[in-house]
This record gives sequence, structure tokens and C-alpha cells, in this order.
Amino acid sequence: MPVETTELRVPGVGGSSAEKALDRPIVTRVAGDEDAGFFRPRTGFGDPRGPGGVLIEAYRWGNLTGGNATRTFSLVLLLPFMLSNIAIWMLPPAAAGSGAVARATCRLLAGTLTATYVLSVTGVALDLVAWQCASYERCTYGRRAISWMGGVEPGQRMAMLALVPITAVAVMWWLAARSWRLPEDASAKAVPGGLGAVRLDADEFWDNRIFLGRLRALHVAIALGTIDVVLLSVVAPHDARTVGYGLLALTVTVIVAAVALLCRPARPGHPGDRRLGAASRAVRAAMLAVTALTLSYAALPRSRWNPGTELPGYHSLVAWLYLSQVVLLLILSVVVGRQRSPTRIPAFLGGLGAPVVISFAIGLGVAFSSALLYAASYYLDREVNPTPRRLLPAGVPPLLPPVAYRWAAMGFFVAVVVTAFAALLRSQLTFWLRRRAAMGIVRRDFPDAPPPLQPRVRAVRDAIARAQLTDRSWPLPAAYAIIFVLILGSAGFSLAGIGPRELSLHLGGMSLARSVVFISHLGTNLTGLFAIVMAVAALLAHKSSGVPSVGVLWDLATFWPRAAHPFAPPCYSERAVPELTRRIRYLTSHDGTVLLSGHSHGAVLAAATVLQLPPACLDRIALLTYANPLRRLYSRVFPAHLGHATLCDIGDRVGWRWLNLWRDTDWIGGWVFSPHPSRSAAEGLDPSDTVDPANGVDRRLRDPHGLLVPPEDTVPPPIRGHRFNPDEEDAQAAIRHLVRRLRADLPGNGPERQGR
Repeated sequence: MPVETTELRVPGVGGSSAEKALDRPIVTRVAGDEDAGFFRPRTGFGDPRGPGGVLIEAYRWGNLTGGNATRTFSLVLLLPFMLSNIAIWMLPPAAAGSGAVARATCRLLAGTLTATYVLSVTGVALDLVAWQCASYERCTYGRRAISWMGGVEPGQRMAMLALVPITAVAVMWWLAARSWRLPEDASAKAVPGGLGAVRLDADEFWDNRIFLGRLRALHVAIALGTIDVVLLSVVAPHDARTVGYGLLALTVTVIVAAVALLCRPARPGHPGDRRLGAASRAVRAAMLAVTALTLSYAALPRSRWNPGTELPGYHSLVAWLYLSQVVLLLILSVVVGRQRSPTRIPAFLGGLGAPVVISFAIGLGVAFSSALLYAASYYLDREVNPTPRRLLPAGVPPLLPPVAYRWAAMGFFVAVVVTAFAALLRSQLTFWLRRRAAMGIVRRDFPDAPPPLQPRVRAVRDAIARAQLTDRSWPLPAAYAIIFVLILGSAGFSLAGIGPRELSLHLGGMSLARSVVFISHLGTNLTGLFAIVMAVAALLAHKSSGVPSVGVLWDLATFWPRAAHPFAPPCYSERAVPELTRRIRYLTSHDGTVLLSGHSHGAVLAAATVLQLPPACLDRIALLTYANPLRRLYSRVFPAHLGHATLCDIGDRVGWRWLNLWRDTDWIGGWVFSPHPSRSAAEGLDPSDTVDPANGVDRRLRDPHGLLVPPEDTVPPPIRGHRFNPDEEDAQAAIRHLVRRLRADLPGNGPERQGR
């Protein structure tokens, strides 16, 4: 009886439709649900078999990263959390000591981002509305929603409006409980604190619910504690009573306990991990009780006092938090800098990817907070905004956000300018080098191109040159160093209470102050515009192929489990990889074989699936990848988890029945082991005959296929780049080759493979 082979296709960014992946007009779902499912051509609507007579099947996972407009916009607001979570996976390989310090620092920085988010909402509710706006009639006049606060004591109205940030924390708590993992995916061998298993082939790698629950409890405690500190910093000094200061001391104690638990590493299988989980839940319960006591104490009637122009303690708290983030960033940069070591695959941003990304996350978090507070102050102040040219009327106090947010608004503008300049400099400095290398490739592929086709030759050359830009990150690290120095300086000025306007007046007088205030306002507007642009781009990334870069970055970030920030968007791989594993085990359980075919990020999912498959399935698996970002993006950005050794392990597990198709015009995918395959691979012979089987994996495809218009067509062959059709001639040849090898390597059909 012939062996039945199924080609299981895993599409790329955004998980394109099953109809497109199968190239069939009508398909039917054979497993899964609306979020993620397996599809085959419907009977009578197209050939159910592909090249080599194999059955074709597609795994559609697009709804795990896409979705409706509301969900997409909400995910953009979580962008700082997502970036802080991805940073912990970007840490370089290191010894246990320094690696534990770096991971703990990443988790602490993620905790400060939660505090930043809560402080921004608290600033609007308690500082701008309950404290400043309610104190003068011009702000409350004609506004029914807040006009009632004029006759309420400051402590009581603050206690009532504190429910606003508490509700925001509750929403984050609810969102953090979302997961794509199905209950049936629970591993019988799940390890408490599973993120301590950093190898992708660990059974529990994609099951981190216990560790995530611990992080969630601690972040909720930190968020509620931040609200309590703001509230008690106002009422306790006014009352000057032991109970107020006692509640403040108790709140700080619980926050310190939460911070200490964040620093504790996960120890899989150790009994202490269960105690850590119980302690985290106890800290959250204690903070919930302290919050209830704080609200009750603040709502007590007390003698009236005259609020000042600023909420007591709030501005200092924002400045100290900002300074602590800068100090932690400095520690992380030093630790990561000491961990860096030469690798076969150059690391992203010279190995400093983690501090660079998490500093960008903090910058976005502070910038978003700045935009929120400034927008609220402009609205409440009825756009009466003081500038060096336009002073406020007499008796009208301005609604002033903290100085740190004013620095953040200007810092965001400067960071955008520096980064844009660095990117432009990188492009220009490497322009001639990339163009010359690209022309060499074109001349090798098309040595006899006639002069009339020179415009076409230049178009191909430019496409290759643009694709090569992905491999060059210099001088972005230098730009990061400049931005970090500016951040350090602004943190110091924030702590001293010196704003951009005051500093510029001291240094350059009124003319410089006008320019600085203009830049600060421009930065605030740019921040809001950036949030809107990101929301629209993220929405379009999953609705259209017109903005693939956003989809690539989003899928790159949400591929990994939540190991640093529990409020980051859920990881799609925690469902996709177990589902692919289960489906392959079913297809191979009745003497069947599977050709796992992955495009773009689908190739990464396919590789992760191979690492999860049991040995009995691996003998019946072959792997085909195209437009594959494994080496070009994942190995460079995540060297500790998908480095060269892991790539070799993937090839070894499938008996090197692996072909990777790549093009020079592809700016995302590329070769895995070598851009220059061995002679046997170039001739299409068995890669196992070579000295190094890895040399037979990569196969370069000429793009475009030709410069001239084919006789049967009216236009020349297109430049495909990252696009790929599994039914192309090159892909069909690779499929037939792998199917022959797969069937020949089955037990009983040839000599047993040794040494795998």
C-alpha cells in the first residue's frame, strides 16, 4: 500500500487565507475553529493534490494576530508593554549569574512601565480634574460632569475619582487573563514557572500559565500600590496622623515585596516556585485590602484645605519613577554589554537589542502618558496655554502636568529626529556598496542583457539593494547612545523640577525659550499622531498587503510568550505550535508522512513545531521553507533561543530533509546556513552526500525569472521579492524532491539513519 503524504502549508505574515495558501477557490475546514484551523480543497472544487501527488492542507492562523478594529486599536495602546516583553527574549546567551540579573532587570523595567501607565491615568483623574480643575470656577463652568466637585472636600472627591485609575487597572487585569492557549493544550508535565525552560524543544515552553499568573498578580499589586501612594501622599501630610502615615508605610512595604518577587528567577521543578506563586497572590490580596483601606480613609470628612496649583507629591513621584527607569536601563546596558560574545550570526544592534528596545518601550510609554496629560490639560484649561509670547490672564492658574512629561514631549521629538537621521545616514553610507553588490548579482544572473533592457536591469538591481538594507543596523547603536545621554540628562532636570522652558530661559534667553516651547508642543502633537498612525497601520497590516513591515514587526513581537510583562498582547504561538504538533501527530499516526511547508513567519512556526515533535513523528517529516526569516531576523534578534546551534538541531531532527528557497530581492527572508550552497546542492543531488548536510539546505532562486517578455505573456516576469506561490515551478520541484527523500528514508525503504 503506497504511503500517503500530506503537504501541510503554514502561510506567513497575518496568516493569509486558506484559499490563497492552497490556490483553490473553495476550501473546507477539517480541524480547528474560526480563530485557527486546518483547511483542504472542497471536493469537486479543484484538485485536492499538489506536486508529487501529495494531499494539500493549509493552517490558517491569521485571526490569532489580526481581528476587528476595536481589538487592533487596543493592542496598539499596549505597544510599550509588548516591546518590554520582547526585550527579555533578545538577551544574549550568558552564564547563569549575569543572565539572571539581566532577566530580573527586564522584569523590573516592565513593572515601571505598568506604574507609568497608572500614573498617567491617575494624573488626569486626581491631579488635573480632582485637584487642579475643581479648584477654580473657570475650569468647571458649564461642565456638568465635573461641576459638582466644587462643593466637595478635596479628599472625598479624590477618593471618588481614584476609582477611574482603579477601573483602568481592572481592565488591564482582565485583558491579561486572555490567552490563545486552549485548555486541552495543558501539558501533563507542565513545570511551575515554565519560562525557566528557555529551550524551544521543552514540552512546557509554550505553557507558561503558572509563571504568567505570578507576573499578573505582581503587576496588579504594583499598579494599585501606585494609586495608593499618590492618594496617601496628599491626605496623610494634611492630616498628620499616624493612621495616614501607617497606611503609606504599609503600601510601600507591599510594593517592595512585589518588586522583590519580580526579581526572583523561575526554577522549574523546584518546590520554591509554588511558594513564589502563593506569595505573589498574597501580595496582590494584601494590596487589594490596602487599597480599600486607603479609599475609606481618604473619603473621611476632614477640615477643608486650600489646594495648591499642583498635586502634592505627584510630580516628585513621576520624576523618581523616570529616574529609576534610567538607572535600570543603565544597569541592563552594562550587563548585556558584558555578556556579548562573537557568534556565527551577527547579533541585532551589536548585541544591545534588549536595552535599545526596552528604552524605546519606555520612551513610548512616557510619551503616550505625556500626550494624554497634555491633551487633558488643554481641554480642561479651555486651550489657555501659557507661552513666552502669550501669558495667562490674571487669576487663571494653568493646569500643569509634571515636568518629566514636558521633557518627554520634547525628548520624543528629538528621538524621532535622531533616529530618522541615523536611518537616513545608514541608507546613504551603504548606498553605493549595496548597489555595486546588487549589480554583480544581476550581471551573474543575466550576463547577456541587451542595452534596451537597462532600465529593467536597474529596477532589479535596486530591488536587491533595498533588500540588503535589512542586514545593516549601523549607525543605529550610535543614535541610541545619543538618545540615552539625552534621557539621562532630562531625568536629572525632572528630579530637580527644572522644565525645558526654564532651562532654555537660563541658557539662551527668551528667543531660545520660544523655540524649546515650540519643540515641546510639537513633540506632544507628534506623539498623539504617532499613536493614531500606528493604530491605522496595525489595522491595515492584517487587512491588506500594502503595509507588510507593520505585520512583520507585530508577528515578530507576539511570537514569544509573555515572560516580562503580563499585559502585553497574547502570544499566538502558544496555540499555533501545539495545534500544529497535534495535527502532525494525527497525520503520521496511520503510517502517513508530512511535508511541513512554511512561508515567512509560517517557516518560524514550522521550525518551532519540529522542535516539539516526538521522535516517532520526526522520521516521517520533511521541511520546506521559503522567504524564511529564521536566520535573517530571528537568529540575529533572539540569539539565545534561535541561534546557529538551534538551526542545526532542527535540520538534524528531520534528518536534513530540509530545503530553504530564498531570493536576493527578499528583504525579510533569506538563506539559513550559507548563501553559497555546495556543488551537490546546486546540482539538486541528495544533501546527505555532502560533508556538511547543512550546505544542502539553501537553494537560491533567480528573481525575476527573466528580463524579456515571454512569448505567451504580455509583460515581463515580475520581481517577486517576499511573495511566494507554493505552485511555482521551483517550489514544485523542491516538493517532489523532498517527497522522494521522505519516502526513501522511511524504515524498511532504505538503510537506517545513524547518529541523528
